[in-house]
Amino acid sequence: MEAVGLVKIAIILFNLGGPDSLDAVQPFLRNLFSDPAIITLPAWLRLPLARLIARRRTSKARGIYEKIGGGSPILGQTEAQARALEGALEQALGTEHEWRGYVCMRYWHPMTERVVQSVRRFAPDRVVLLPLYPQFSTTTTASSFAAWKKAATFKAPTVEVESYPTEPGFIRASIELVKQGLADAGDGPRRVLFSAHGLPEKIIKRGDPYQRQVEQTAAAIAGHL
Repeated sequence: MEAVGLVKIAIILFNLGGPDSLDAVQPFLRNLFSDPAIITLPAWLRLPLARLIARRRTSKARGIYEKIGGGSPILGQTEAQARALEGALEQALGTEHEWRGYVCMRYWHPMTERVVQSVRRFAPDRVVLLPLYPQFSTTTTASSFAAWKKAATFKAPTVEVESYPTEPGFIRASIELVKQGLADAGDGPRRVLFSAHGLPEKIIKRGDPYQRQVEQTAAAIAGHL
């Protein structure tokens, strides 16, 4: 039974998604390269090209996923984040709100349309769009937001968290992980290599802030090591 006056808040955790089996590798790649935010061509060119790229890359990608158990671990890890976030919010802000975290993947299940249906059944009073990409890009966060807005026809006050490249909590958590890695590496000379997905230079030149925000994150972490 719901508490009287309980405020229901849906938090949508956006992530890339990943194939959950070897048979899912090709359709996952096809979904990825069909996104106009990834390949900026008209649909009549982009969709056949996406199918071609997916077919050509499937064999190599299947081999990689086979080495890590036959599928991507991203869904399970993101679900764990959603449950941890619900618990942290309830502990920090009390039980007068009902916090419900929803994992929404861009290129594999659970995808936007299905998640929208689940959120509609929950009937939230407020919605928070929370990308798990700390740095904003037109190819990730903006693409997820666009897909959500196209599918979500229900009306509820919505807040968009666009980016958080230097959010103190994010930086502190990253520093702890780096320090743990350095400790595990033992004595002797050590170097920290910051690695991130790259973008075509033309996207950066069009004003995408991703590279700049990644550099801000790296500098914030390095400054505390």
